[in-house]
Amino acid sequence: MTTALLIDDDPELGELLSKYLGAEGIALHIARSAEEGFQQFRTGAHDLIILDIMLPDTSGFEVLGRLRAESNIPIIMLTGRGEEVDRVVGLEKGADDYIPKPFPLRELLARMRAVLRRYSNTAAAAAGAQSRQGRVVRIGELSIDPGARLATLGGTPLHLTATEFSILDLLGSNPGNIVEREALMENALGKGEDFDDYVLNVHMSNLRKKLAGRVSIKTIRGRGYLMAVAQSQET
Repeated sequence: MTTALLIDDDPELGELLSKYLGAEGIALHIARSAEEGFQQFRTGAHDLIILDIMLPDTSGFEVLGRLRAESNIPIIMLTGRGEEVDRVVGLEKGADDYIPKPFPLRELLARMRAVLRRYSNTAAAAAGAQSRQGRVVRIGELSIDPGARLATLGGTPLHLTATEFSILDLLGSNPGNIVEREALMENALGKGEDFDDYVLNVHMSNLRKKLAGRVSIKTIRGRGYLMAVAQSQET
């Protein structure tokens, strides 16, 4: 059974989600403060975290930063509706997705499943990783090792979230070729047509910053993205 951790001090929301997700085969543990959340997180018993921005003892952004310093566990942020700044900051700090309050329960469930698909260790994913084991993609100073889920730039490991690595891996597997936006949404983010692509925009921006212009991800307007060595790095 999938197990999720909700870090939110709203008892009514906790009770509602516990019943709803339980009926969908997801056990929900609840922490009503940041410190309680860390204690539960460190048990290693959870597959995903749902994290509210507003907590009684500290900011959810602070919690997110501390969680990301220790783990790549999937994290969905709960934000205020219309607060675009909160969404951007959350994604920049390493959240995998966000959902504004109040939200339909079915939408939260869909987003949870989409995020978990990127982290799942299904037989197909394991077979795919095994078939690519030892095949390192090199583009200029960038090296991508799909089997080890490791990317380095100039020999220095890149600190990527799992979502960022999935995007980088898909682009790096098709160097010099356009990867359609829809393919990135579906294969790297695990999202279907019912999701907007705002999250992809922010993850792409974060990835470009980490690549520091030494490998270029070009936007092909109306189609998608293309990875290429920056001109100054080409040989």
